Amino acid sequence: MKIAVTHQMGQIFQHFGHTEQFKLYDVTDGEITGIKVVNTNGSGHGALAGFLKENGVDVLICGGIGGGAQEALKQAGIKLYGGVKGSADAAVVALLSNSLAFNPDVHCDHHDHEHGEGHVCGDHGCGKH
Repeated sequence: MKIAVTHQMGQIFQHFGHTEQFKLYDVTDGEITGIKVVNTNGSGHGALAGFLKENGVDVLICGGIGGGAQEALKQAGIKLYGGVKGSADAAVVALLSNSLAFNPDVHCDHHDHEHGEGHVCGDHGCGKH
């Protein structure tokens, strides 16, 4: 099994669509057998699910994530554990021990709100807030 975590300086990055790095964990028989950090090379919301699938990922741990990205992960066969904060390494250890606290109804905080710029954000990348 391969687990990916949105990653920034050892912590779980909180906006899936703006993730610049994933920390990938190879797991065999419930034990971590390999770890590496990979750059997304500027992939955005839509391309990240494909990026993960190409890297053989089975499970994603992340912070916030929008509905479109959740659907793309589902279509790619990647199980999502969203709404997670803290250390990337600690989250993977918690997942492997069946004690990971996550939010099955997670959503990206910046989606579906007014900017005051005359538009409402949906599932597109509209910049930082």
